[in-house]
Amino acid sequence: MTSTTTRQRAFVFHGYGATPEDHWFGWLAERLGAEGIPTTVPALPAPLDPRRGPWEDSVRTALGRPDEHTIVVAHSLGCLAVLRHLRSLPGPWRLRTLVLVAGFTDPLPALPELDAFVGDGCDMSELRSHIVRPVVIRSDNDPLVPPAHTDRLAERLGAPVQVAPGAGHFLDAEGITELPVVYEAISPSSTTRRPPVGFHRP
Repeated sequence: MTSTTTRQRAFVFHGYGATPEDHWFGWLAERLGAEGIPTTVPALPAPLDPRRGPWEDSVRTALGRPDEHTIVVAHSLGCLAVLRHLRSLPGPWRLRTLVLVAGFTDPLPALPELDAFVGDGCDMSELRSHIVRPVVIRSDNDPLVPPAHTDRLAERLGAPVQVAPGAGHFLDAEGITELPVVYEAISPSSTTRRPPVGFHRP
């Protein structure tokens, strides 16, 4: 990464049932921080009983209005909360990088308790022109979010899809405590400095 990192800032938003200390969030924040990018991992309210309004309010408070130096990473249900916040922004705005991991905007058969939160999803038609680099990441064996759900999100957003084989839902319970594929999506040049692996199991 170049000296422009001094102006960059990053945010990592967790998903359903998670906290900022879970999965690979801390690893990513530490990695970006070492590159000179201040990184915030906000705690979204009541993660075991998420409500649409409070989550979107929390994203709004943490992220505010992004700019061309802002990087946003979200996982699972956090993707939908972030997308809704971005859709609500008035006037012109730009977001440097948006990385969505195991995201979805349709109800999940495996998690019907989230149906009220998911509701009618999110209209992303107005978002494409605001996001410089959108990236969607999924696995090929996610037990909670069908690959087709994440692929539909990517199509609606106009984003490329990267597949991390065997990574499940990208949870620490599945052994995913590091996620280089996300770091590489933020900084593509990093692939020349590290092995091209999608995730790490200790």
